Amino acid sequence: MTVNVIVGMQWGDEGKGKITDYYARNAHAVVRYQGGNNAGHTIVRNGKKYSLHHLPSGVFEGKEIILGNGMVIDPKFLIDELNTIKKHGVEENLHISDNANVIMSYHIIQDELEENLRGGKKIGTTKKGIGPAYTDKVNRIGIRMADIIDRERLLKRIEYALIFKNRYLASLDSSFKPLNAEDITDEYFKYGTVLKKFVKDTRNYLYTLQEENKDILIEGAQGTFLDIDHGTYPFTTSSNTVTGNASTGTGIPFRDITKVTGILKAYTTRVGEGPFPTELKNNIGKYLMENGHEFGTTTGRMRRCGWLDLVMARTAAKMNSISEISLTKIDVLSGLDVLKVCTHYEYDGKKIKYFPSDVEDLASCRPIYETLPGWKKMSSEDWKMVFEAGIPDFMKEYILLIERETGAKISLISYGPDREETYIVK
Repeated sequence: MTVNVIVGMQWGDEGKGKITDYYARNAHAVVRYQGGNNAGHTIVRNGKKYSLHHLPSGVFEGKEIILGNGMVIDPKFLIDELNTIKKHGVEENLHISDNANVIMSYHIIQDELEENLRGGKKIGTTKKGIGPAYTDKVNRIGIRMADIIDRERLLKRIEYALIFKNRYLASLDSSFKPLNAEDITDEYFKYGTVLKKFVKDTRNYLYTLQEENKDILIEGAQGTFLDIDHGTYPFTTSSNTVTGNASTGTGIPFRDITKVTGILKAYTTRVGEGPFPTELKNNIGKYLMENGHEFGTTTGRMRRCGWLDLVMARTAAKMNSISEISLTKIDVLSGLDVLKVCTHYEYDGKKIKYFPSDVEDLASCRPIYETLPGWKKMSSEDWKMVFEAGIPDFMKEYILLIERETGAKISLISYGPDREETYIVK
């Protein structure tokens, strides 16, 4: 029995969806441990593109899919997502934690009002209600999946939550009209009626799978440096994205995790605000954005692009106890004569090799690069032929530099969006 955790090593958008889909073929169950529909995974299978948000990528492999207790779930959005995959002939085998918190309509209202109040200091929220849902969870006025399948219980929970919510939202917007508990209860109980068959105690269900020696694949959303504790706060998501939360967000003991696969994009991107030491605001950055189709799956926002940052990757490898690395989008670099890789920062006149924990310190860092030769532009067919003979010579220096700086071996190289455009390192 194996428990493999998939974790992003940058600011998200590393290609976790494809890699999870690839590894899911050998797993019995695929589990999400945090986040909500602010996450976006793009899967390409047989030339067709699919976008997922709540559901982990293994759904296309017919695996058991588990939405863990660490998630926040928008039930309306989830129902729409389930209906979409059914149209593609995919039958869900879904289990939803009864302890997962629910994104309510008032969370989405709150998210937008709060972001608008930030003015020029916006943090780049997706306005999906993620942060307010996690806030209510910690404030112990959250609504859980177990609540929306029991109308009487749901009404009591919502009435209590609205004591706080109506006053708070009115303080944000003087034109706000108080929300009605009965109306919200009717709406969410309707969603609960549809999803009731999926809701269960997933923690103990996972223990049963472990006792049956079933292989489990655990998927995180976003990336290491969007973690609420360890990321570039306040420009982060609202949950813990690092490996440690794979245990908290599912109930699987940390000691049972047998492998952690870090997903590393061959260059660096981030969506929204926040410091970005290797960002390229020039034609090379534009080239990476266009060649890599760097637009957010959830928001459609253009991603900021820059050179690979191994200071980030080194820190992520340590923090997540990375066992091996899956390197993605290596093909996007083709056509560049020269490649640069950041191995250290200059901070306060000194050369440092660590990623600062404080966002102001990070903003003051300047990248120190190693320069490597690039390679010519190649088609998808060219890449397939190149990898038939193993890792090409022109790429080996790039690979060795990543392994040397992170201390982790690269076990998989993705050279295109389709799941078959994948090379397993021998």
